[in-house]
Amino acid sequence: MIQLPTHSPPLQLVYITERNGSSTVYYEAVYTSPTTRRRRSAIESVIADRIQIPLFSDTSQVSLKDKPNVTPDGQHLVYVSTHEDPGVPRASWAAVYSSHLESGLTQRLTPYGVADFSPALSPSGLWTAVASYGPDGWAGEVEDLTTDIYVFLTRDGTHRVKIVEHGGWPSWVDDRTLYFHRRGDDQWWSIYKATLPSNGPVSVDSVVVERVTPPGLHAFTPATSPGNNNFIAVATRRAGSSFRHIELFNLVSNEFTELTRLVSPRAHHLNPFISPDSSRVGYHKCRGEPNARRHSSPQLLLENVQSPVPGLSLFRFVGHFPAFSPSGDRIAYVEMPGVYVVNRDGSNLRKVSNATAFSTAWDPVRAGVIYAAIGETFASMSSQVDIVSINVDEKNSVRRLTYDGKNNAFPSPSPDGKWIVFRSGRSGYKNLYIMDAVGGERKELRRLTEGPWNDTMCNWSPDGEWIVFASNRHDPGTASFELFLIHPNGTGLRKLIQSGSGGRVNHPCFSPDGQSVTFASDYAGISAEPISNPDSALPYGEIFTVRLDGSGIKRLTHNSYEDGAPAWSPKYMHPVNVERPKGGPYCSFEDCYYLDNMPNRTGVGVSKAQCAL
Repeated sequence: MIQLPTHSPPLQLVYITERNGSSTVYYEAVYTSPTTRRRRSAIESVIADRIQIPLFSDTSQVSLKDKPNVTPDGQHLVYVSTHEDPGVPRASWAAVYSSHLESGLTQRLTPYGVADFSPALSPSGLWTAVASYGPDGWAGEVEDLTTDIYVFLTRDGTHRVKIVEHGGWPSWVDDRTLYFHRRGDDQWWSIYKATLPSNGPVSVDSVVVERVTPPGLHAFTPATSPGNNNFIAVATRRAGSSFRHIELFNLVSNEFTELTRLVSPRAHHLNPFISPDSSRVGYHKCRGEPNARRHSSPQLLLENVQSPVPGLSLFRFVGHFPAFSPSGDRIAYVEMPGVYVVNRDGSNLRKVSNATAFSTAWDPVRAGVIYAAIGETFASMSSQVDIVSINVDEKNSVRRLTYDGKNNAFPSPSPDGKWIVFRSGRSGYKNLYIMDAVGGERKELRRLTEGPWNDTMCNWSPDGEWIVFASNRHDPGTASFELFLIHPNGTGLRKLIQSGSGGRVNHPCFSPDGQSVTFASDYAGISAEPISNPDSALPYGEIFTVRLDGSGIKRLTHNSYEDGAPAWSPKYMHPVNVERPKGGPYCSFEDCYYLDNMPNRTGVGVSKAQCAL
């Protein structure tokens, strides 16, 4: 039994946290003293009494959780989860569930064969609104999802009906009025209002939709409070700013009031919410560097992520193209620019090249030697990109291995260290080649694949028998990639896996035992509205494994942002976080790239700025 403090009414929140390696839902009550009650930082005050309770006791089930709502009677939690596989490639696993908080009894509210996002309960709790594709499914878009708004009965998911075409992130004011966002025909993200009829059938034709926020800025992820017809809270991106901020929009005067830019102008503020009594506005924010008055989570080199496979540990690495050394004691990776090496325990971080590089790999025989592609990423076929070897234990030890500069990348050495397979655009198409690992192409070079398509992202198996690679040979000229296997002598070509029609399967790598291939893919569709997160160019990216015969596909990660370029450690690592070296950047992420688009850039005024309500 929990003894609640009695000296002040609590500030109560339900939210998602990833603090234990997997997203779950927490309830928190904050009891503030009179001196902290009106402060913006009261929720994080070290002198406030706090109670934090996880609302799910079963931590063995790995899934993304999103947008939790508690019913008005406090009995049920309504939320998104990705724990059920729909059994269809490139179909989202996101669905809305209702769990009884006392018994844990859970029922699915989303119909099977359908994905739902961003649930919102009406003030009475009778109705739930969601953003959904309905039976059509996701088509691969990553900016404006072009979902529709559906409503259904919260108690069991019945009486489901589409009320708005093209909309997301619904938020109710009363049981007949809700707000949502969409990107309009003028390319501005704006807030819209949907009014349901008081009598008669509810449908797209009977619901009245009107635009609320004007063009001239992007406004999205609206927040409302019950019965509040005076203002809403929104996230915005304005011309001339690289940061999203929280503002109020007055529904009577049609004016904006800035909130967060005044106190933290160079930080991103996401996904506002309003307290039920309309007295407070909350939001999500990275707090930045710690100081003496704040508690702060350490920056991590390897962040343990809960694994769905017993005996397999997973880690999130903040960097590009990580690769473990053959002994497993060091990691090579790239920033852009720069090639780095760091010990697995986070010590001895060193920069070994200043060049812009990608796709690193360690030599399995020559100690301290790594391979990398030096040059522009996502470049044209003829761009200057070449493969080099770098001895990270010696100074000035960079050796160039390719010389034609025609986009040579993704080197992978054979297990005996004699050869390197790589992709090259030297023929006018990106195909695979094999060259001598020491002398490079000038000593020996042969072509492995040939055709008017892109073969890329190759990886040599530990036993030397197979090379796995990604290719769009099934649909040349498109961004749809599938995985193929081929013997190093050019025989035995066969498809390993595809992700539905037009899907993406990339960055394959063999497991240390050579029995499976790990890869990044959109095989599980998309899990949340991308605009609710900071920039993630490919928010559908998740990590999977598959056996060499194409069976046993297993999803390893559940996120609403991009996971990519997986790398195996040759040795087991205990599932414990590893802190990164001191001095790394805090909050080093960008906003969604498509919010940089400011069509026509007409000005939008604001009222006198305020710091709080």
